[in-house]
Amino acid sequence: MLDDLDRRILRYWQADPSLTPGELAERSGSTPGRVARRIARLEDRGIVKGVAGVVDWAVLGYAVEVSLRITLDKTQPNAFDELMAEARKVPEVIEMQTFLGRVDLRLSVIARDMAHYQDIYRSRILTLPHIADIEALMHVARIKSKETLPL
Repeated sequence: MLDDLDRRILRYWQADPSLTPGELAERSGSTPGRVARRIARLEDRGIVKGVAGVVDWAVLGYAVEVSLRITLDKTQPNAFDELMAEARKVPEVIEMQTFLGRVDLRLSVIARDMAHYQDIYRSRILTLPHIADIEALMHVARIKSKETLPL
């Protein structure tokens, strides 16, 4: 699926997404044109979904992150879809994950402080449809947060 050049390009690009094709070419031992074509091919194949800016929300004043583990009322036929559609409308929900097992859904919520979190929780989270149970886990520290693959 990937050859050595693809792996080198992805390894360097994951480490520093701001690198240009010329810089990637220099580091990976290729030419800028060839690297640009490889990047286009990786994008066309869906391996690279895009390059995004990562905002450090803590620097912008969001000091609280809470993971909410939600169990849905599964007697409702569209519980998942309806809850997720409404949760997407909450700007402070920065991540949503679904699971198989006792917990159906996890929401990651950010807030400026505990008072702001309480407001979000009471006015936006508890009003979400089809929640049977909810457990809040306060984040204390992020030990590792990487999405890079060991290529």
